[in-house]
Amino acid sequence: MAVPKRKTSKTRRDKRRTHDALTVPSFSTCQKCSEPTRSHHICENCGSYNGRQILAVKE
Repeated sequence: MAVPKRKTSKTRRDKRRTHDALTVPSFSTCQKCSEPTRSHHICENCGSYNGRQILAVKE
């Protein structure tokens, strides 16, 4: 059975984990209603995407 010969140092362990951090999703404003929306997603408030009406929203 494979067993490590030496203890993995904290530095080496943390170097391996550098890419595991969470990132905050980026937001942009809707062209129609100026509400904050996630980039490349349909606006939840007015149902538009890229200046076009995609979803019919009940008011």
